[in-house]
Amino acid sequence: MERLHSWQVSTAKALDIQRRLAQQVSRSSQVTNPRFIAGVDISAGNTQGVATGAVVVLEYPELRLVETQVAQGRPDFPYVPGLLSFRESPLTLAACEKLTVTPDLILVDGQGIAHPRRLGLASHLGLLLNTPTIGCAKSLLCGRHEEPGFEAGSYTEVVEGGETIGAALRTRPGVKPVYVSIGHKVDLQAAIHWVLECCRGYRLPEPTRLAHLAAGGNLKPQSTVAAQAGYQERLFE
Repeated sequence: MERLHSWQVSTAKALDIQRRLAQQVSRSSQVTNPRFIAGVDISAGNTQGVATGAVVVLEYPELRLVETQVAQGRPDFPYVPGLLSFRESPLTLAACEKLTVTPDLILVDGQGIAHPRRLGLASHLGLLLNTPTIGCAKSLLCGRHEEPGFEAGSYTEVVEGGETIGAALRTRPGVKPVYVSIGHKVDLQAAIHWVLECCRGYRLPEPTRLAHLAAGGNLKPQSTVAAQAGYQERLFE
């Protein structure tokens, strides 16, 4: 894990960090034949202000769950639109530090470069973890796009200021699109490809869908244990 900056920063300093790190994001794909694809998400927090960061790792292409890790705590950084990575990254990274399986690709429930300063959560995490990441958000943060076609796999570019910053991608016929963008070490076409490869009949790709369940405490622990046991058995076959 790269130690790129302190987390104890002011809002003004966080903005400066975003602008600086955005220049380090790689928009070239370095994803080839991934074996393990992870998904990350974080809960908004309970009544006591405790949030949960979650990471799940799936074995590709079966998308079989092999590991789930969570970390809980109270976010130190305030809620500031556009600076959510400073609020959410520490818990997400704490969960990732517990992993025993190293993912080759990470799908993030959040924005990549489809962000006002081109450094959303997916890009920030990609730099910190030095791992290819893809932003797959449920809503649009900035930019405009035409409506994609009705069928699954249709997409239109999300554009801001003449720059293509992502894609509105239809993952199921007739459902709302998800917003895919470069996180780090991928290009947009690769990002779209891998999001579609990870979809299994739901609007959200399996890695972020399961991470969302894990962050909310709705992914049964025994399912994870069983999956890990099956994975260990396959290692010794």
